[in-house]
Formats: sequence, C-alpha cells, structure tokens
Amino acid sequence: MNPVHIVLLVSLALNGLLGWAYLGKRDDFTRATTSLNSVRTDLNACSDATEDLRELANRRAADAKKLRADAAAKAKPLERRADYTLSLQPRDPLNACSSMQHLGDEWLKGRAAR
Repeated sequence: MNPVHIVLLVSLALNGLLGWAYLGKRDDFTRATTSLNSVRTDLNACSDATEDLRELANRRAADAKKLRADAAAKAKPLERRADYTLSLQPRDPLNACSSMQHLGDEWLKGRAAR
C-alpha cells in the first residue's frame, strides 16, 4: 500500500467520524429546538389561562361586592334589633329563663304584627 492511499484512507475515516459527530449534534439541536417550541407553546397557553382566571376573578369580585352590599343592607335591621335586645334590662333579674321567654314573646308579637 502506498503512503498516499494510507493518508486518503485515514482522511476518509476522519471525515466519516466528523460527519457522524455533526449529524449527532444536528439531531440534538433539532430535539432541543422542538422541545423549546413545545415549552413556548405551553407557556403561552398557561399565560392565556392565567389572564382568563384574572378576568373571572375580577367579575366574581364585582358580583360579590354587590352581594355583600345587599347582605349588609339586610343585616342592618337585625343589628338594630340585636342592639335593642341587648340594651334591655331583664324583666325578671332573678329568673333568666323567664326573661328570655318574655323577650321571645315580644319578638313573636312583633313578627305577627308584620
């Protein structure tokens, strides 16, 4: 075998190894790019879902604000009645049961009158 043939054979082998290494790195890069695109797609979907949840939360907060205002308005008469009841002196200071029964009777009379 001639030295030129040996050099050509070694060169061919090295070129084959370099080609094989290049193809491996190209495949790795392609997989990484595909994975990155998939991650970007997932992140965009997550971001869109987060914005949708924020809009839903804002709508629910506005609805809840109205409901809380309505509940507070309905609670006012009950709060006044509770304050009135707590400010009363017991009818029979020595008998708490009788005093409570009397308060209950007054309350029922008030409800029946409505």
